[in-house]
Amino acid sequence: MGELKLRKGNEAIAEAAIRFGCDGYFGYPITPQSEILETLMVRKPWETTGMVVLQAESEVAAINMIYGGASCGKRVMTTSSSPGISLMLEGVSYLAGAELPCLIVNVVRGGPGLGTIQPSQADYFQATKGGGHGDYQLIVLAPASVQEMHDFVGLGFDLAFKYRIPSLILTDGVIGQMMEKVIVADQEPRWTDEQIQEISGEWATTGKTKDREQNIATSLILEAEEMEKHNHKLQAKYREIEKNDVRYEEFETEDAEYLMVAYGSSARICQKSVEIAREKGIKLGLLRPITVWPFPTIRLAELANQVKGMLSVEMSAGQMVYDVKLAINGKIPVEHFGRVGGMVPSPGEVFEAFEKLILGGK
Repeated sequence: MGELKLRKGNEAIAEAAIRFGCDGYFGYPITPQSEILETLMVRKPWETTGMVVLQAESEVAAINMIYGGASCGKRVMTTSSSPGISLMLEGVSYLAGAELPCLIVNVVRGGPGLGTIQPSQADYFQATKGGGHGDYQLIVLAPASVQEMHDFVGLGFDLAFKYRIPSLILTDGVIGQMMEKVIVADQEPRWTDEQIQEISGEWATTGKTKDREQNIATSLILEAEEMEKHNHKLQAKYREIEKNDVRYEEFETEDAEYLMVAYGSSARICQKSVEIAREKGIKLGLLRPITVWPFPTIRLAELANQVKGMLSVEMSAGQMVYDVKLAINGKIPVEHFGRVGGMVPSPGEVFEAFEKLILGGK
């Protein structure tokens, strides 16, 4: 069952793309995610699995290549970092509107603007609130380890095809650049044309034959009444995802009197902060959203009946904290602590912020 490797997070994503039977990767280099494309070029999967790997002329070109591959029922993906994802957002909205499954990876860097190549979590709003134009959502997975960077490629494709929706892996330069042990999956074959027809034949543009009509992949619906029906269909799908595919992890919450909420690399930092608090006799716990959309709203609301206060810890000026506050609905105090511009807080710094903001300096 799989092989044990030592990999960077970015390298693990590239390895997983090959292992999970990806048909095509289309991307453009930008730090701190360039190793994904570089690793794929070194591995040359077109010689072993037939996977296409192409450096597009721009991020705009890459996302539209994704649209083309996804419309044919292929497992296709792209990766970028913050400014590059911004350039892709028109195409992402088209993909969501046309209900085309694909996988997008954002290895977030500090902003706004071109910013810095250092890690950040300031793209949370962009990822979880649509980002582009129109009423749409993406499934957003937030890995906290190199193993999850690898595993979420397979999960992202599975969820994308389950719901006909783009999936996004929201990560950052900390996990993209760190090296850890990872168990890589056994090689899965790419889907055959017959499998694509069986899995995606109702919507994929697999051609017109004497046995089937042609399908058309489009997000253009000119009649307002029909566009409203389509929007209602999408919203019903999003409610189904919220009902069935919320994922999260809890740490020391059984007897917790206070709670930190953090995702990705911030959650790893907060886990140590919880240990510091426990050593001082403070019953602090941690909830880590794994899907930041759909967000674990119901579980947070339940924990609000148990704890006295919550601290949202993010490498941003405060974005996820609004989802935490909506879940809590004013029941208990919710505060935010974050570093911005690519700065990464230490566990001790996070604990000191918890003491000041939640315990009032006690």
